[in-house]
Amino acid sequence: MLNSIRQKIKNHYIVKNYGKIYPYVKPYTFRALIAVLITIPIGSMDAVIAWSLKPYMDIVMVEKNTSSTAYIPLLIIIFSVLQSLLNYTATYLNTWVGRKIANDVKIDLFTKLMHFDPIFFDKSNSGDILFRFNNNVDIACNGLLSNLKLFTTRVFSSLSLIGVLFYNSWQLAIVAVLVLIGALYPLTTLRRKLKSLFDKNIFSNAAVMMHFNETYNGHRIISSYNLYNYQLSRFKATLRSLFKLGIKMIQRTGMLSPIMHFVVSLGIAAVIWLGSYLIVTHQITAGNFVSFITALIMLYNPIKSIGNNYNSVQLSLLAMENVFNLMDSSPKICSKETAIKINGIKKNIEYKNVCFEYNPNKPVLKNISVDIPVGKTIALVGNSGGGKTTFANLLPRFYDVKSGSVCIDGIDIRDIDLNSLRNQISIVFQDNFLFAGTIRENIMLGKADASPQELDKAIKGACLDEFINSLEKGLDTNIGERGALLSGGQKQRIAIARAFLKNAPIVILDEATSALDNKSEAVVQEAVNNLMQNRTVFIIAHRLSTVRNADKILVLNHGEIVESGNHQELINKENGIYASLYKTQLK
Repeated sequence: MLNSIRQKIKNHYIVKNYGKIYPYVKPYTFRALIAVLITIPIGSMDAVIAWSLKPYMDIVMVEKNTSSTAYIPLLIIIFSVLQSLLNYTATYLNTWVGRKIANDVKIDLFTKLMHFDPIFFDKSNSGDILFRFNNNVDIACNGLLSNLKLFTTRVFSSLSLIGVLFYNSWQLAIVAVLVLIGALYPLTTLRRKLKSLFDKNIFSNAAVMMHFNETYNGHRIISSYNLYNYQLSRFKATLRSLFKLGIKMIQRTGMLSPIMHFVVSLGIAAVIWLGSYLIVTHQITAGNFVSFITALIMLYNPIKSIGNNYNSVQLSLLAMENVFNLMDSSPKICSKETAIKINGIKKNIEYKNVCFEYNPNKPVLKNISVDIPVGKTIALVGNSGGGKTTFANLLPRFYDVKSGSVCIDGIDIRDIDLNSLRNQISIVFQDNFLFAGTIRENIMLGKADASPQELDKAIKGACLDEFINSLEKGLDTNIGERGALLSGGQKQRIAIARAFLKNAPIVILDEATSALDNKSEAVVQEAVNNLMQNRTVFIIAHRLSTVRNADKILVLNHGEIVESGNHQELINKENGIYASLYKTQLK
């Protein structure tokens, strides 16, 4: 009863996943079908050699007559050449279809990845994402199709060879088929053995990728702190874990092929013993027996190693399961069906009794309420970990509030179309991400269809014109991955130019100048001041000298607004936190 339930669940899973992958196969159905159909003659031709041995043995070896069998060697050669050509065609088509399907799945997964919530990236490492969104697809699509070709070929080969077996002797054929079933039975337990190890294997492979990624991005830290031994020891520990998992996988599945080999050997021995008796009693001829043994060996030899191929198929199925689990997942932060599109901000932005936490029962913001009129500049200051960046990140809905609401012109931002909401906001981070490419390409991300005049205005507003004019290729200068060929100040100004070009009515400046030296800070601050004009601005800053001109300064401490006012009001407040911080920085 329990086995019956398990089988139903397994069949439901297979149907469900194949239903999901069919839309990806559908555009390439013709080629995929041809690739499968070609395996019919490829497999069936294996029987030609075995079948041809009967007349050869009976006529040539027994009757000593060669004239009527001269065609057999030529027939074998023709069929072998044809089989080789068909095999090449099937391999080519399977590879073509497999890679096309894999690319389509990767495109959908990449699209899904881009729309995941920031909290997903907070909790995932780069290796895990690379393996789950890229490598798993290759294992699932390419591995499954290549093994499908192998299996379909062997299925039709087996059927045709079994036909030869029954043609020569039904008694021996029954013995051979029973042995075949006994040899294949251990494969039914393979999936259960692989499931838990496969998930652990993904984690360890992802960790290996993460180490390479960390070494690439953190090579200067590794060099400056002489962390070679530290990084190497971590890498070795991960490899040891991966090695142990590989050994466990062999321990659980490695005996399949030896067991099948032993069972097959018993079958061959039984057939030889029974076949000898049938020849002596004249129930079959010597030609029947030789043809039968040849077909049997051709049937059994692939079976002895099929455990390894079946292992690969199960891994591909498990990878497919993980891929479609990702496909089925949905970001928690998304637009409602009834979402409203907005165009600009007319009155105000209001935080109403906002509470937020990253982890349960560990509040980061507690009952925050503040009304920000349009066109005003709000500065968020306070000690590290006070909730400043979180406060700003709630506005573009990088995260959703636990309770309370954030409203634009009286509309809860959860009721606003997400793309429409984010189109109203430009963000300049402390460490801005630049894409590999040119300066022009990175600035134009703010507005892909910007006119040359708009682009020139953004460059001047970001104080980039002098720097760009000093470059041989100007705007078309390549900046390297993550802007590696630029200084910190130059990166910031490109990010500011990008924000200028977007021309959003709300600007968030998250520590935009804190990582720069005094000279770079002065230039970037001028660009920031240009960007802030006629916009509603949120400034997150540790350097209080950069927020003196803000219309309102909010001092956040342990997730609460402990002080509020302009610079002059707060500096004159007796025993005030802001006044204390400001005086400390001046000293």
